[in-house]
Amino acid sequence: MTAARTRGRATRGRSSRTEEVQQRIKQLILERGLAVGDPMPTEFDLVEELDVSRNSLREALKALQAVGIVEIRHGFGMYVGSMSLDALVDELTFHARISKRQGRDDLAHLVDVREVLERGLVEQVIDRGLAAGNTELDEVMRRMNAEADAGQVTPETDRMFHELLYRPLANPIVNQLLGAFWDVYRTLQHDLAPVRQEASDVAQRHRDIYEALRAGDRRAAATAMAAHFRGIRERLAQARGD
Repeated sequence: MTAARTRGRATRGRSSRTEEVQQRIKQLILERGLAVGDPMPTEFDLVEELDVSRNSLREALKALQAVGIVEIRHGFGMYVGSMSLDALVDELTFHARISKRQGRDDLAHLVDVREVLERGLVEQVIDRGLAAGNTELDEVMRRMNAEADAGQVTPETDRMFHELLYRPLANPIVNQLLGAFWDVYRTLQHDLAPVRQEASDVAQRHRDIYEALRAGDRRAAATAMAAHFRGIRERLAQARGD
């Protein structure tokens, strides 16, 4: 057997062992009924309880920390982590950049997914009678109008508008997922040529969504959302030089 094959088998063995320890740590969290932010057993206690080596435990904890399941606060201890899609953002961004070299356009595909998600969500807000009384959305719309009058709608205001659209659904995963898509989109935009867009057009597309939502008009909301994403695709095409 060659040295390379021996090393390969050893690496696979360590990987399998690390995954096994990860699963056991997750099971321990569930069995003890620990919630986000709760302290976890110390590293010493986990080594004893799981009957694993310190190296295997540390590799497993590092992997769990990367996906937000474990939070390690140096000098304080380990805690159950809060949900994070940072790993998803990194992976989507990386593979979108690879896809560009291979003649695919994963950024455009990401926009497609986001449109389907947002169109369904805005319809939920209307169907469940949650469109009225969102004073924060009213304020952000006023801010966007003011920014458009000044010549530029900021990305922060744009993002907040979309977050507030769906906040009445009280679904924490929605804004986490949309935030992840937004982070990937904004990061990958830097890879593209800058595109000039009229602030008044940006504000108008958002205003159309806002007014359809306030009117409780599903059809108008769907039409406005489609126009909004059509504008995004047009800017992407210009940035790519299509």
